[in-house]
Amino acid sequence: MRNKIVTIIGGTGFVGRYVVKLLAEQGYSIRVIARDPEAASYLKTAGDVGQISLVSGNLAKPESLIGKLDNSWAVINLVGVLFESGKQNFSSLHAQGAEKLAQLAKQAGAERFVQISAIGADKIVKSKYANTKLTGEKAVKAAFPEATIIRPSIIFGVEDQFFNLFAGMSRFSPILPLIGGGVSKFQPIYVVDVAKAILAVLQNKDSLGEIYEIGGAKIYSFKEILEFICKITGRKRCLLNISFTLAGVIGYFGELLPKPPLTRDQLAMLEYDNVVSIGAKNLSDLGITPQAVEAIVPNYLR
Repeated sequence: MRNKIVTIIGGTGFVGRYVVKLLAEQGYSIRVIARDPEAASYLKTAGDVGQISLVSGNLAKPESLIGKLDNSWAVINLVGVLFESGKQNFSSLHAQGAEKLAQLAKQAGAERFVQISAIGADKIVKSKYANTKLTGEKAVKAAFPEATIIRPSIIFGVEDQFFNLFAGMSRFSPILPLIGGGVSKFQPIYVVDVAKAILAVLQNKDSLGEIYEIGGAKIYSFKEILEFICKITGRKRCLLNISFTLAGVIGYFGELLPKPPLTRDQLAMLEYDNVVSIGAKNLSDLGITPQAVEAIVPNYLR
């Protein structure tokens, strides 16, 4: 695999470090495009000497990517933001940046392109995050028809921003919010399984041009997730029903913070179930059995 270069943008993020590690174990040569390559030097320890290289580039500044995809066998776009900050906004990254990256990958002669999107991108109309993810999917497909789209549900793992967020909230607050009554459904997927899915589509020609929706072993309501967190952390907390309207007010003030814990756009996504669609290609089509929340999350929440 050493003669196959896989270029990853977003490799320094939560999912990225697992993808880099797994691809390195499989023997691929890996090029990681990062805004700050020096700060990403820790990624090199995931592979042998010279196996992982770091180059500068920013998806929000497509001109910085020119020449960075040369000789790539595959290109993986893992970039995604949950809130906007300056030029790092939904449109510039999820849509315009993804389109330019796919165009450059095609021009560079790459054989594979993997675009990480999100479950609900084709259904959630009130979320700018989802809308730009869908726009990005369409733009990528137009530029690189063989591209594979992966739409994960909520991703969990040691560094996640979901289970850790509410577990952290429970440390200080006697009340946890059951937004919209806590009936929204989720199908959390382990970050390692997401990395495995990316590897699987790279190694399977049948995945060319396909869309996969990937979720975990079990579906939970938002209320069940909060109850699970309380049980694992050993904290008795009051679960208080909060309407989406009231939550929107909280989200508005949260957006005034440098790193919002919750935004109105995220609340818009909470109004929809985040589960694999019936009939969609999924993990089973990639030969992957997902690991259960109960087997992983207690190890880091405790």
